[in-house]
Amino acid sequence: MELELRSLRYFVAVAEDLHFGRAADKLHISQPALSVQIRKLERLLGVDVFLRDSRHVELTSAGEAVLEEARRTLAAADHTVAVARNIARGSGRLDIGFVANAAAELTPAVVEEFSRRHPHVDVRMRQYAFADPLAGLASGDVDAAFVRPPLRPDAHVDCLPLLHEERVLILSERHPLAQRPAVSVEMVLDEAFVARRAPQEWRDFWLGVDHRYGHPVRVGAEVSTVDECLEAVLTGRGIAFTQSSSQRYYARPGLAFVPVDDLSGSTVVLAWRRDTAAPLVNDLVASARGVLGARAADRPRSSQH
Repeated sequence: MELELRSLRYFVAVAEDLHFGRAADKLHISQPALSVQIRKLERLLGVDVFLRDSRHVELTSAGEAVLEEARRTLAAADHTVAVARNIARGSGRLDIGFVANAAAELTPAVVEEFSRRHPHVDVRMRQYAFADPLAGLASGDVDAAFVRPPLRPDAHVDCLPLLHEERVLILSERHPLAQRPAVSVEMVLDEAFVARRAPQEWRDFWLGVDHRYGHPVRVGAEVSTVDECLEAVLTGRGIAFTQSSSQRYYARPGLAFVPVDDLSGSTVVLAWRRDTAAPLVNDLVASARGVLGARAADRPRSSQH
């Protein structure tokens, strides 16, 4: 039996959380499957790397030593893959993921600035459904992603906030609240909502759970994409909270967008993995910082006119 990088990644995930359930969620595998992989690793190494019972998990002294080496091995392997990919891509290719209209507002400016600096790099934008709020970043399918928190904590993911916008209520224009200048969360507590098929923390955020003070959500429909959400709203199966820019990007006959007075806003961030970031990713982040700096510099001048 040979030592596999996958086994080391599983081990590191458990070692960092000291909780098999949370580690399994981050790895997108079942907890029993993760336990099997850890036992296989222990048999291969000939030592126990964890002391565990039904309520507690901790590293053994051997596990602590293995953790340090595993991190070094994984970092070296990821660097090797990044170097090989850059060579294979010739002049270079950058895969960027996004969810819904997280690829809105500042995103085109960031990509344009990156392309200006790297005209021969092939930039490919890839859209992901609500089920993957990290837009391919966790699986390594993309190099960077434009996403919206909340996101599961990940020690290897860095984020650069790009813009913040208010959340609004999207509903059918036939709905009694459609013509109001604004609404509160309390006014819609008993309404049926369109829920996103997504990890719990992301699903709860877009249902406004933290602002419902324990009042349960009545779900009228579950959807995987923006288009499915809009169709559910148009056909009267529910209402939904969304970001204010949706009105500019997804407005269509039959829909109304109403500001919500007491709901926190949504932030768009550029996210990337620090453990596998290639030079092109670092240049994308630098491009984003440049765009933010230019916008900030222009703002005072604009306000004087």
